[in-house]
Amino acid sequence: MKLPGKTVERLSEYRRTLLECLREKKNFIYSHDLAARMHITAVQVRRDLMLIGYASVQRKGYDVKELIEKIGSIIDSEVSLNVAIVGIGNLGRAVAGYFKGKRSKLNLVASFDTDPQKVNKVISGVKCYPHNDMEKVIRDRNIRIAIVTVPPDFAKETAEELVRLGIKGILNFTTIPLNVPSWVYLEEYDMITSMEKVAYFVKENTL
Repeated sequence: MKLPGKTVERLSEYRRTLLECLREKKNFIYSHDLAARMHITAVQVRRDLMLIGYASVQRKGYDVKELIEKIGSIIDSEVSLNVAIVGIGNLGRAVAGYFKGKRSKLNLVASFDTDPQKVNKVISGVKCYPHNDMEKVIRDRNIRIAIVTVPPDFAKETAEELVRLGIKGILNFTTIPLNVPSWVYLEEYDMITSMEKVAYFVKENTL
């Protein structure tokens, strides 16, 4: 069963929230409690979890550890996927530092840059390779996913090169919308749009 993208997003957020529950030594949680932590409705939580075939234990709510494992079995790959960052400037470093080691099935194994001061060094815990070595490294390390944090002027040509080299998924952190073939999954995160959304609701709430 192929889940909608928004459902996958929420499942990832459920897992992150449930992991925090475990750290709080909370072993069971009701749908309305999980919903409140995520600022959504309990109906949405129940609908999502029914979609993956999971139901709560009557009167006790959801088994936190069991639900974490269930979500992992749905959204994680059976085998680990290798990931690379293209462009290891300030944003690339921040993403690498945040990402590395967060998920056992996603391995950040390389970064690429054109700056000779960065190549062949370990930056934010990941080795930086010359941009010219991208084809060889992607092939040798079996890299399937690329995180693009290059300057906007290079975003489109970078995406085209990644597609040519066989990358199957791209997370775009640049401000330039990208076009990729249907067999490549593209996720675009625009911080300016997110900030404008926040600003809009701040404006509406203060009028």
